[in-house]
Amino acid sequence: MGDVLAGIHASWEFESDSVLIRFQRGHRAPKLFQALSERRIPHSAFVSVTVSPGKRGTVVLRAAPRPGADPLIEAAAGQLKESNDPYRLVLPADKGALAEGCADKLRALLPTDDEPAERYTVAAPSAPMAFKAYDGKASFDGKHVDFRWSWTGASSAKWKAGDQSFAVDELTGVEWRTPDGPEGYLRLLRRTDELRDPLVGIPQLDPDPALLTPVDKDPATVVFGARNGPVHESLPFAAAVLESVQKSRSAPAMALRTARRDPADIAERIRHLGDLHQAGLVTDDEFSSKKAELLAEL
Repeated sequence: MGDVLAGIHASWEFESDSVLIRFQRGHRAPKLFQALSERRIPHSAFVSVTVSPGKRGTVVLRAAPRPGADPLIEAAAGQLKESNDPYRLVLPADKGALAEGCADKLRALLPTDDEPAERYTVAAPSAPMAFKAYDGKASFDGKHVDFRWSWTGASSAKWKAGDQSFAVDELTGVEWRTPDGPEGYLRLLRRTDELRDPLVGIPQLDPDPALLTPVDKDPATVVFGARNGPVHESLPFAAAVLESVQKSRSAPAMALRTARRDPADIAERIRHLGDLHQAGLVTDDEFSSKKAELLAEL
């Protein structure tokens, strides 16, 4: 195609087999975009393209990714804010006709089905990478995920377990809960977490989060807190781990979605939230809002 759309915070170059997205740098650009730098999205990774009016004299071009094609989107599990959506390009209104033309050309190249992808076709950010969480530091070298606990934030259970190192081939996936709220965390899902049918011993595809260890006690989890594990650091990290897990296994890696939790887990989370509130890491409004959300999960 060869067309280029230069928008706010990014530009899209439409090529014969893919769309190359280059994200702008600068203090006004979302930090996630700056961290991603650029991404090449094969046409097979899209399921649809739309153009719609935006705010303040803009138009928005958005290409919806195919489920299972992008480890970043799979890890985010619908938790990204609109401003952080890497598949959304905001353009001045006078480029509306150009955006419509590019969208039409791209639609003609997309696959006709909307089935989930069998493997990731969009590359995740590459290792090595690291970020600081509330209760420790997480690092990933492409083969191992390491957690080093902080003496000021880690629970006694994590201190007792000691620093952790997980080989990629020991993992089945990740669970990422956005740090944009007071209950953010990154949990590694291990093969030992796979719940088995007591009669036939077959691993379930989606372990029930209610039966997993509370995040502040789980040595396979780092808790973000109010100022640690920001989206632009922890989400690319989660995506990179997911991609490496999939490459190491014949079965797709799993990004665990949030499900209902049992009352004991809710009570434990509210207690942890109260600790953060007393420590001044969350505001009164954040505490009240998140407590209400947790109680609503009962």
